[in-house]
Amino acid sequence: MSYDTKNLRNVALLGHPGSGKTSFTECMLFEAGDIQRIGTVEEKNTQSDYTNIEKERGNSIFASLTHAEWKDSKINILDTPGFDDFIGEVVSALKVADTGLMVLNAQNGVEVGTEILWDYVERFETPCLFVINQMDHEKADYEATLQQAQARFGEKVIPVQYPIESGLGFNKIVDALRMVVYVFPDGGGKPEKEPIPESEIQRAQEMHNALVEAAAENDEGLMERFFDEGTLTEEELTEGLRIAIAHQDIFPVFISSATRNMGSGRIMGFINDVCPSPADRPAAKLVGTDEKLPCNQDAETTIFVYKTMTEPQVGLVSYFKVYAGTLKAGDELINQKNQTTERFGQIFIAEGKNREQVEELRAGDIGVTVKLKNTHTNNTLDEKGTDIQIDPIHFPEPRIREAVQPTNINDMDKIYKALHQIEEEDPTFIVEQSAALKQTILHGQGQLHLDLIRYRIEKVNNVSMEFMEPRISYRETLTRKADSMFRHKKQTGGAGQFAEVHLRVEPYSEGMPDPEGLSVRNKEVLDLQWGGKLAFYWCIVGGSIDAKYANAIKKGLMQRMEEGPLTGSPCQDIRVSIYDGKMHAVDSNDMAFMLAAKQAFRQSFHEAHPQLLEPIYKVEILCSHESMGDIMGDLQTRRAIIMGMDSDGHYQKITANVPLAELYEYSNRLRSLSQGRAKFHQEFLEYQAVPHDLQADLMKAHEEEPSEA
Repeated sequence: MSYDTKNLRNVALLGHPGSGKTSFTECMLFEAGDIQRIGTVEEKNTQSDYTNIEKERGNSIFASLTHAEWKDSKINILDTPGFDDFIGEVVSALKVADTGLMVLNAQNGVEVGTEILWDYVERFETPCLFVINQMDHEKADYEATLQQAQARFGEKVIPVQYPIESGLGFNKIVDALRMVVYVFPDGGGKPEKEPIPESEIQRAQEMHNALVEAAAENDEGLMERFFDEGTLTEEELTEGLRIAIAHQDIFPVFISSATRNMGSGRIMGFINDVCPSPADRPAAKLVGTDEKLPCNQDAETTIFVYKTMTEPQVGLVSYFKVYAGTLKAGDELINQKNQTTERFGQIFIAEGKNREQVEELRAGDIGVTVKLKNTHTNNTLDEKGTDIQIDPIHFPEPRIREAVQPTNINDMDKIYKALHQIEEEDPTFIVEQSAALKQTILHGQGQLHLDLIRYRIEKVNNVSMEFMEPRISYRETLTRKADSMFRHKKQTGGAGQFAEVHLRVEPYSEGMPDPEGLSVRNKEVLDLQWGGKLAFYWCIVGGSIDAKYANAIKKGLMQRMEEGPLTGSPCQDIRVSIYDGKMHAVDSNDMAFMLAAKQAFRQSFHEAHPQLLEPIYKVEILCSHESMGDIMGDLQTRRAIIMGMDSDGHYQKITANVPLAELYEYSNRLRSLSQGRAKFHQEFLEYQAVPHDLQADLMKAHEEEPSEA
């Protein structure tokens, strides 16, 4: 069945691991009649956690798509993972969702995962509801959780419901919007409606008034009606709340017990009646223009692929949202990334791993197709004659790196092919084949993320690989001035090789004066491909070396700088002045001057007090007050320089500059120190000098490495 845009609801379930998102999804599907029995994570039979690795681990790894038909509407449900290792799945889901459902654990309140996800809710400007789940747990604390949410996310967080009793006795929900009490049977299920007890009337009325005020704030007519009559009709209240939620002026709070199916039906009714449809959301941003694309089912067709996966026996599976128009089976659309034509032979709606074929999907709906040939995540496909691109998903940068190699060298090509296939599917995963480090480096969001990559390759491709510590991309430079000369002479009968080069090396900085005592004839500042600069000064007076050999000398210097004399790392920010030398009318040639320049540079480099540089990263850590001391102590063992400490809500933020060499496996260490309740972000800052003793160790290790033939 095809749904009009106004009857669609796209909801992303968000929350810290263990908050109950997958269980809540099961309740929603059960309440809608899509499933006859509520599955559980423990029994490994839920609709959304359907992959083998999710069943093995007992938590969500992928953002799965299901749907529920409710009254005259269709609710697309995106159940997202809680671990920030898989934040790419969350970001892609938020791109196509029109409402977020932030699930809070009533035992733990607002957790670090909630904080992380809220940053993305704000970035996408997503309307959001809160659901305080697990209200039947013996340690459930509704009041503390609500207070934490209001303290962290502001006065816009307004409760709609509260429990008469939390914990093991939880079975009654006071609903201040409808001014009733929902009373559930012991095992959960369909509730009975009862009047609010006298003891609760005052609190419920105060909450109701707060909701009415929030609904009336966006409409002068409603505000006047509220002041005149002291209340609003149910229709007026619904319309006012719809506008307030769509503009993120209110974040309503509901309560539930997903394991006992208490509260989900009421929340689905609210999503259906009050939450925005795709047509109520702002028009989509486009690439390269200030114009925007409204969600209009009568316009020309535009779809956006927000996720791709590869399935055995199926191939590439593409998840998409129809941003405008109506997509019909058999339609041909143009991929604006590569201008190829894709035919949508079949289109489906998803129920986890199961797919149901449909004939069409209208603007705002989310669907699936298979076997697109040249389409990947973040691609926009348009009807012929329409040339627009949806603003792409901006995925977070990787936070962890591992080197990888096959256990069997014969499997190398197979592993590389599998890695690049996953890289195409997962934009938060990057494969780097580093010629400088002579390693294949995997960049991901965390250890769990990379472990998943290895699992997929070993299970699907039947090859094994191992992780190891990646090498560090050091740089070499110098701290003083030094002069040197080298004469290259080779006679083997007939024409030989002869070149003599005199040069000066010194540290280079922009705007520095010309070298003392030398006559500069020409100067060139080159940007090196590995970073930094080479300033090449030609200071030959009197023709001791022909200018025609300048390029050969420069080439020799560049070759020597690519593998520096200390540790084989690239050299940077050096000025080389060529000021004298000799040549031979017959035996001098480009090769001779290249070799002479390389050796002269090597000699002078060692005499100029060389310095090894290491990459320094700015690291921001969000943690609880309780774990802050342990995290600070650990940072000090990593040669970190603490740059600042601030409060961020009820969490602490630590900012530090840390050498990359000390960040290996830091994700695991931080998770251990904080019991999984901390988050960190890192970004390259600069290169800084390596301590003297460490430089000596690195030079010794380089000398002991076997030389390549």
